[in-house]
Amino acid sequence: MVPVRKIMTKGIQKVDANMSVKDVAKIMKTKKIGSILVEKDKELVGIVTETDIVRRLVADGKNPEGTQVKTIMSSPLLTVDIEKSIIDANDLMDKNHVRHLGVTDEGKVVGLVSCRDMMHPVFMEGIEEW
Repeated sequence: MVPVRKIMTKGIQKVDANMSVKDVAKIMKTKKIGSILVEKDKELVGIVTETDIVRRLVADGKNPEGTQVKTIMSSPLLTVDIEKSIIDANDLMDKNHVRHLGVTDEGKVVGLVSCRDMMHPVFMEGIEEW
């Protein structure tokens, strides 16, 4: 089984819970990322994704400049241990209807894994070419 650590994204980005959604979206655009962790007082309190922005801001007609990211984030951040298999991570995402998980090592978030990460060919290593 391929562990989550092989496909996770390291170097996670974080924003303050009080930032405007517009500023967070700009960071996501600049960094070319689809999700970003949200923290309050140096503690992780959630995650905001492109889907959160569409469903909880745009579709509701909210102002991105006047809306704090904490009001549209998904919370709490669901996590998977770094040594769990990608099958375990996929099952957790499916069960909870989410597309991103925090990856923990000894209880500390050290990365992120998305359903998109699961589609990369790394999990095919060792399999002969068709």
